[in-house]
Amino acid sequence: QVQLVESEGGLVQPGDSLRLSCTASGISAGITHMAWYRQAPGNQRELVARIAPGGSTDYADSVKGRFSISKDKAGKTVYLRMNDLKPEDTAVYLCHMVVFGRPSWGQGTQVTVSS
Repeated sequence: QVQLVESEGGLVQPGDSLRLSCTASGISAGITHMAWYRQAPGNQRELVARIAPGGSTDYADSVKGRFSISKDKAGKTVYLRMNDLKPEDTAVYLCHMVVFGRPSWGQGTQVTVSS
């Protein structure tokens, strides 16, 4: 059974940086698309960034130029580097992977940006 384990988020100040990671366990292959979503209270879940098997990436307009998604060589860990964080980035961040064609989600990690 696939499990996606995310690193801890945290409380940071505006302008700070933070890197999240998400590692898939219980499998050795079969991961295709990897992505990060976020959900703030009262808001719908939104796509933050995604990376395709070939390495191409897409970002939400609100994070372009500040966030960067990447993956490790084994293709089992996805990272989200977040720079110049803003209060509006406060949300629960969830990783998402497609494993053998089936979607899997991480447990979510809270990122709070506040002075």
